[in-house]
Amino acid sequence: MTIVLIRFYDCGAMYLCVCKAVSERTARRAIREQGVVSLRELSRSHGVGTCCGKCVPAARELLEQELSSCTSALSSATLTLAGGVAAVA
Repeated sequence: MTIVLIRFYDCGAMYLCVCKAVSERTARRAIREQGVVSLRELSRSHGVGTCCGKCVPAARELLEQELSSCTSALSSATLTLAGGVAAVA
């Protein structure tokens, strides 16, 4: 299977879904700011994967990357906050 990503050199954006013209930047923003946590939610909000489906593997990978980075950022922020606070059992 071949995944095709088109890069726009003028703005630095890369299409995640060519059929629906959804860029990686748009998808990442949806995950970070709109709370999208699944491919189904990304499909409903932006149409990713609803046409030819060739973007689905790349969309799943992007979701995994963003969710893992959000989780690790959240856990490190929690550790920083917990560093000055006594743990309550």
